[in-house]
Amino acid sequence: MFCKATLLTVALALLASATPIAREPTNATSVRIPLQKRGSLKNEDGTFNHDQAVREIVKMKNKHRQNLINLANNLGSDALPEGAEIKPLATVPRSLEKRGAVKLTDQEQDLEWTGTVSIGTPAQSFTIDFDTGSSDLWVPSSSCSSCKGHKTYNPSKSSTSSKKSGSFEISYGDGSTASGTPYTDSVTVGGVKVTGQYLAAVTKESSEFTQDPADGLLGLGYPAISSLGHNPFFFTAVQDNAVSDGVFSFKLGQSGSELFVGGTNKDLYTGSIESHKLSSSKGYWQIGGASVTINGKTAASGFDTVIDSGSTIMTAPSQAAKAFWGKVSGSRVYDDEQGLYSFPCDSAPEIAFSWGGKSWTISSDDFNLGETEQGSGECVGALSGGDLGLGSTTWLLGDTFMKNVYTVFSVDDNSVGFAELA
Repeated sequence: MFCKATLLTVALALLASATPIAREPTNATSVRIPLQKRGSLKNEDGTFNHDQAVREIVKMKNKHRQNLINLANNLGSDALPEGAEIKPLATVPRSLEKRGAVKLTDQEQDLEWTGTVSIGTPAQSFTIDFDTGSSDLWVPSSSCSSCKGHKTYNPSKSSTSSKKSGSFEISYGDGSTASGTPYTDSVTVGGVKVTGQYLAAVTKESSEFTQDPADGLLGLGYPAISSLGHNPFFFTAVQDNAVSDGVFSFKLGQSGSELFVGGTNKDLYTGSIESHKLSSSKGYWQIGGASVTINGKTAASGFDTVIDSGSTIMTAPSQAAKAFWGKVSGSRVYDDEQGLYSFPCDSAPEIAFSWGGKSWTISSDDFNLGETEQGSGECVGALSGGDLGLGSTTWLLGDTFMKNVYTVFSVDDNSVGFAELA
């Protein structure tokens, strides 16, 4: 899709995955961006929203499928992680397609975390989903006839906008796509402003995204998995010395949720940050040497984990999930096709992850996605089984885990860290 010269930026950024970035001190800043919760996997009566969960799982599978395609396109198929495989496009079951799209509802139950991003001169503001599991910034274009209900980007009204060659396209589980045109423009996240940032102005949106409460998405992953083949926003900010530190951090919770760009917010955590070097230089925020316990007993160990703020349900490879749930008393298969399991609501397991240091426990409220139906006494667990194509020893930990820790992502040190919430 892109010429070798275009991909020079990606190659340079990948060198940073082996060598921490050294930058000259500047007057750059650090800023906090308040985040809002949008939507839910629980219905108002506390039951599990199965239809919405299936759509989220399909969307997650196809996001990481696209990441692997981007990685192969940008760096060659030899760059795929060991054991990784580009799977066929996941699709929403026909039974759900016939019911039509399920609208997201703002029940403040942690399905999606959004904040404000400004693009262009003068600024055009958007509600954006911040995603560490992807690497592109895209928003609806003013020429998009299917982008109903969303704010749109009009490049002709920005004096700093520049149209670029190439194209942008992502496939979704309903068989449709989001596609558009690359541009560069000034982008401001909180008080951090960069110029010449690559973004996609989407001219055609999937029906799934027309239902989404966010206008678009800002990827915080590494350049190697970018569809646009250029530095994501935060890497541009680091390169341009627009931030004090090459670090961003998340607090996701019932209140005071925020993305902090350019460092950490010491008011939101206590103690020290336990940091872990990335185990892969393939584009993901991926750390190895993980283990998980159930009620204090080790259930699995020696696996890698991708920390993904853009996913809600945690996912383990199918066989690993089966083994995990086999150690949860009273568990049973709830949806075999989607890898979902249930457990007795009155005896929720205590789940904790560790990377050789502290054990980080997931609250029972976060692990419980809701009752299978009112009065059933069976609740759906937030760990599913599914093959994302990332390899047989790689698990994905999303918001269900991140809500229980303060999470720190360092481009300077190529690491992910965790701290106790204040």
